[in-house]
Formats: sequence, C-alpha cells, structure tokens
Amino acid sequence: MSKTWFITGTSKGFGREWAEAALERGDRVAATARSLEPLQPLVERYGDAVLPLRLDVTDRTAAFAAVRQAADHLGSLDVLVNNAGYGHFGMVEELSEAEVRAELDTNFFGTLWLTQAVLPIMRKQGHGRIIQVTSEGGVRAFPGIGAYHASKWAVEGLSQSLLQEVEAFGIHVICLEPGPYATDFGGGSVRTSQADPDYDGVRDATRIEWETGDPRATRAPLLQLADTDDPPQRIFFGKSFEPVEAEYTERLETWRKWQPVALAAFGDR
Repeated sequence: MSKTWFITGTSKGFGREWAEAALERGDRVAATARSLEPLQPLVERYGDAVLPLRLDVTDRTAAFAAVRQAADHLGSLDVLVNNAGYGHFGMVEELSEAEVRAELDTNFFGTLWLTQAVLPIMRKQGHGRIIQVTSEGGVRAFPGIGAYHASKWAVEGLSQSLLQEVEAFGIHVICLEPGPYATDFGGGSVRTSQADPDYDGVRDATRIEWETGDPRATRAPLLQLADTDDPPQRIFFGKSFEPVEAEYTERLETWRKWQPVALAAFGDR
C-alpha cells in the first residue's frame, strides 16, 4: 500500500535521498525546502506525486499551513520525517546568544512545530509515523558542537514523552540517530562561531577523523522504518552502537558507584 509523506529539508542530503526513495516506489511526498528551486528536478521527474513546498521550519504559522496544505492535497499524511537541521561548531564559551537561539529554532523548535501540526491529522485518521532525525549526537556529545548536541538532546527528550502520549492513537514515534555521513553537515550547511585562540589546543587535541557512511545506503532502511509493523523507539544508522554502548556502560558504572550517596540524599522519612 502506498504511503503519503511529509519530509523537511529535501533540497539535499538525507532528505533528498529519502524523498526520492519514497517517490521511486510509488509513494507521494510533500517535500519542503527553504527554496523551491532545488525541488524542481523532483517535480519534473515525478510530477503530481510530489508536492513542493517552500518552508522555513522555524516559522510556526508557516509550518502549520504547510502541513494542512499537504494533507488537503495528498488526502492523508502517513509519515512525517523531521529532517531539516544544521550543525553549529563552536566551544560553549564561544557561542553567541544569536547562534544558540538559531540552532535551537531550527533543530528543536522546527521539529516541535511540525510535530504539533501533524498530530491532529494523524490522531483523526487513527494512524501515523513520526520519524525524528536526531543524531548519534543526540545520545552522546563531543567537544566543539555543544549547541548542536543541546538541540538534538532536546528532540530526544521531547520525543520520549511524545511517544508515550500518542501510542494510544496509533501513532508511532521513532528517534533516528545517524552517525557521521557524507552529507552537507560538515560542509555548506555548517555554521561556526568566532574562535577563541585560548581553545586552539583543545581543538587540536580533540579533533576526530570521522569515518562517514554513504547517504544513499540509508534509502532502504528508512523505507523499512516507515513500513514495519514493529518500529523501534530508537535506531542508529551507521556504526554508532559500539562507541555509544561503551559510553553508556561507563555511565551506569558511575551511577552504581555513587548510589549510596544518591540514597543518602533522599533522607529518612
């Protein structure tokens, strides 16, 4: 059975790959981007199966209007993929207020607005799937991208509450946590704070050479997430499991070690 999709950030990267994957198998897609020009090739190739929408996800009113337009045009919305976002590089001390607010406006609030907009439609139709594109960086953190991590951890927390709230309505929520991929995350889409030279040594000492995955390889797995009768609450894309497992094992050991202090802090009542 074909599905109807609403996918944000489809001008390039993951969003473009997933929109094409859905369209190629005969689904219909509302594809959003800040500019309609990059979406024109999709329209030329897939015609009426794709609804191109200009959308700045930070605009709550526009987000609700775009979702309503898509639902009216497509007749239903089966899958929302909250993919729009960008990375911001900068040590915590280097971040300006404007930079942090902009990062949260797109990565967190943009996700929240689209989620809120689609929920009444999915509740009324009695089914739906919301795929929140967070990150490996939504469950652990590295130096130099604290604002990005803050936005993605916020999406993870929001979604953990949400999935418990909407399960009874037949709506599934999935946190999709990609590791490093050869997308535009580290290229034109990234923003950078003004560097403080006092942190140059930290930057040099903590620089990581990432092994990046092929974004095109995520097409079939993403479709599987949309189709499966038993979707996961969380899933990595890529080779994130082992390093995350090691980090969470260390966290559990620390909590266990300090459990006597934690219980002492509860007091006797």
